[in-house]
Amino acid sequence: MGSLTRVPEEADATPSPDTVEPAAPAREAGFAAAPPPWLLRAFLLAAATVAGLIAGFWVLQRLQGLLTILLISLFLAFAIEPAVNWLAARGMRRGPATGVVFLGLLLVVVGFVWTLGALLVDQVTTLVQNAPEYADQVVDWFNRTFDQDISGTDIQKYATEWSDKLEGYLVGLAENAWGIGTAAVGALFQSLGILLFTYYFAADGPRFRHAVSSLLPPSRQRHVLRAWDIAVEKTGGYIYSRGLLALASTLAHYVALRVLDVPSAFALALWVGVVSQFIPTVGTYLAGALPVAVALVHSPATALWILGFIVLYQQFENYVLQPRVTASTLDMHPAVAFGAVLAGAALLGATGALLAIPVTATVQGFAGAYIRRYEVTADEPAPPPRPTRQWLRELTARVRKADRPKK
Repeated sequence: MGSLTRVPEEADATPSPDTVEPAAPAREAGFAAAPPPWLLRAFLLAAATVAGLIAGFWVLQRLQGLLTILLISLFLAFAIEPAVNWLAARGMRRGPATGVVFLGLLLVVVGFVWTLGALLVDQVTTLVQNAPEYADQVVDWFNRTFDQDISGTDIQKYATEWSDKLEGYLVGLAENAWGIGTAAVGALFQSLGILLFTYYFAADGPRFRHAVSSLLPPSRQRHVLRAWDIAVEKTGGYIYSRGLLALASTLAHYVALRVLDVPSAFALALWVGVVSQFIPTVGTYLAGALPVAVALVHSPATALWILGFIVLYQQFENYVLQPRVTASTLDMHPAVAFGAVLAGAALLGATGALLAIPVTATVQGFAGAYIRRYEVTADEPAPPPRPTRQWLRELTARVRKADRPKK
């Protein structure tokens, strides 16, 4: 009989607390022994992205003046390109054609400034010569109207105070002559830069357009060329429509000023026509203020007649003339135009206000060319409910037809 051998008991799987080895500090804290390999790359990518954004904003801030010049030049090139294309289609090379258009615009600007300069000199001279008589007339009218007793001594005292303030202001401007001269030189160089870039953009328009398109794949080139043509069409249409409206306004106000015997009628009418059309939003008020002020110097009654005519003509232009002129050139709702001017002024100041309407018209034209619109139809009225008996009859007929045995 075999002897029984005792099998040794298995050691307890759970070690005693005395035999447990202390865990590593890293494991107790819950950290891995080494960071994952992607963490360093993600950190470097984020740092490079932030650094690139900061550098990009810094470059844009430094080049803000140049970008503004390029934007204005591109707008002017779009505005004169239809005229350049018209001359080029009749056999003239684009370079000389652009020069001819520039010369015509220069003559228009010089004539406008010369006419207004002559008006300013004439009115200032008249005002200085007749200042005492005008002051007495104003004082008499004020005393009669508001039952006051203001004498010439009071006016002289107020005039002396304002003269001292004006003298101090002029002395301050004279002391800052260096800054004013520097600003004038900078503005002159900016103007020359705008003219130079405008000439190149207009003269080499097709070449520049194809150079930009060659950087894109063929599937995108058609859209870029289409957008370019829309921008030229809308910007040229804006200048064309504004020019026609300015001409009509000039002629109408010239006739009114001549009938009311206001001096410098042509210069004032030209001022009203140009300023009211090419300065958005506030141009109408700036344009009407000058002829009213000139007429007020000669006769308050004439100034009231001029103000009434300006208001009536503005209504006629807004509701009759402008919709007909802009129907084929620049069809834009007045509220959209006003909002675009405010947005442009908030972004780029006066430059943005001037460029807002043609840019918005370009975007509107591009959207109209690529966004499909559908005709809105009225909802068809629901059919009247059928009587209950008729509905039951139809249901019974359907049930009988379904239960009828098929042959």
